[in-house]
Parts: sequence; C-alpha cells; structure tokens
Amino acid sequence: MNAFDLADLRPRLPSPVEPVEDERFTRHGVRLLLKRDDLIHPDLPGNKWRKLAPNLAAAAGRPVLTFGGAYSNHLRATAAAGRLLGFPTIGIVRGEELAGRPLNPSLARCAADGMRLRFVDRATYRRKADPQVLTELLTGLSADLPSEYRDCYVVPEGGSNSAAVRGCVELGRELRGVADVVAVACGTGGTLAGLAAGLAPGQRALGIAVLKGGFLADDVRDLQQDAFGGPAGDWSLDDRFHFGGYARTDPLLDAFAEDFEARHGLPVERLYVAKMLYGLVALADEGAFPPGTALAAVVTGSG
Repeated sequence: MNAFDLADLRPRLPSPVEPVEDERFTRHGVRLLLKRDDLIHPDLPGNKWRKLAPNLAAAAGRPVLTFGGAYSNHLRATAAAGRLLGFPTIGIVRGEELAGRPLNPSLARCAADGMRLRFVDRATYRRKADPQVLTELLTGLSADLPSEYRDCYVVPEGGSNSAAVRGCVELGRELRGVADVVAVACGTGGTLAGLAAGLAPGQRALGIAVLKGGFLADDVRDLQQDAFGGPAGDWSLDDRFHFGGYARTDPLLDAFAEDFEARHGLPVERLYVAKMLYGLVALADEGAFPPGTALAAVVTGSG
C-alpha cells in the first residue's frame, strides 16, 4: 500500500464548494456555503477519506482492524477500502448480542466487502483503548482467524487518531479565504481537530456534536495534543443538537432534512449532516453569526 495506490481511486480533491440560497440564513445577513466532501469518493466519502487515507498509507497493505457500532459509517468505509485496495479488514462491533442475529444492512455491506466481523460485549468495547484489553482481543483473533489476518494495523473507532487529524488539516487549508466560520458534525472529534488546525488566522471552526455526554471537547484537545503537540486553531463545540444521541433521530429532524432536500436538491444524511444543518439554522436564528458572515457547512455524508 502506498500513496500511488490511493491516488488510483481518483478522489475528487479539493472537494467543491457550492453557495446555496436559503432564506433562513440570508434574512440574518449570513451567506451559506456547502463544502461537498461527500463527493470525494462514492465508497469513502467525506471525512472517511480524509481520516482513512493516512492510516491506510501507514498500514502499507497490512490487515486493518477497527471498531464501530452496528450502524458505523466508519466500519463501512474501512471495509470498502479493503475491497477496493485488496487488503484484509476486521471489524470489532459493539454488542455481543448481535452475533446471533441477522446482519443489518450496514453490517451486511461490511461483510459483503470482505470484512471479518467480531462482536464483543459492551463492557469490553468501552475499554477497547486499554492496552491490555486490546492485546487480549488481538490474541483471541490470532487464534480464530486465518494467518493473513494477523499482524494487524489498528485504527480507533471513527478513525480518529493523530494520523487522521493530520489528514483533516487539508480540509481547513482548502477553505482558507472561503468562509469566516466552518461548521462540521462531530462524532469522535478528529475532523474538527484537524480542520481547525488547517484554517487561516481569523477563521473559526464550529463542531456540532452528534453524541450527548459533553466529553468531546476534551477528546478534541487530546487529539490535537497527540497530532500537533498542543492546541491548534480557533474552534468551539455546540452539543445541543444531538437529538438524543448517536444514531438517534426524531420526526422533527426528519422533517427538517426532507425540507432541506426539497429546497436544495441535496441528499441529507440523517445521523450527522442533518443535525449539523439543523443546528446552524437554530444558531443563525439566535444571532450567533454576525451579518456579513460567510458560513461553510462541511457535508461529510457521515461523521
């Protein structure tokens, strides 16, 4: 595996920026732009490309082991990359009880792309970053899987590690001089950490958290510490628009997403992008963006 192999996938970089006319923003003097990272690659859209590409280069063709829930976009993207580039993939899935059930469409897609799925109980999953727990998982897998699946390169849940954060810096660089505020939906915080570092002085990154719990700011700071040795860029988080937590929606959010799709002809992914756009409309109504602000929303397709 090398950078040339990744380039063979022909990612659309830099991704396009599209201005949209939306009276919910224009009435406040705010200009809305969509950064279409969802168009980078059909199987590895948005921040999945930006976070996975540096990790796949580091893996250099070794099997990639990573983690996710039953509906993880990250697991799906990793499995697709394995199919496209010809390396083995292993997915550690949260929820031992899922092992005996039919696979949902997301996990079925992973399996169809060749990913070996292993289900673990939730208590173990919560401790997956503990070196001892990880060693035990790898030891068990070595005994259970064919030899070509050993010597794994481990990518954390959501793909967010220092390599991924550095990969997301380019997103910020692509938006220099384009917007005053750049918003992105946040699951694990890696995209926000890198985006903020890539923006120019005077620009601000805004993360809309899709999980509840209030822990994400610490995670972003830790990721920047690992990637850059300290804080980088101007960023903030708003955790009011998670709609109950990860993978949760409600009729209000669905109606909002359907309306946005009808207004702008843009498919709106529900678990990340819809929550970000809903949050931005609410923030505009609150006066969070001064008149004259150019606001770019990163359409990741997933978080």
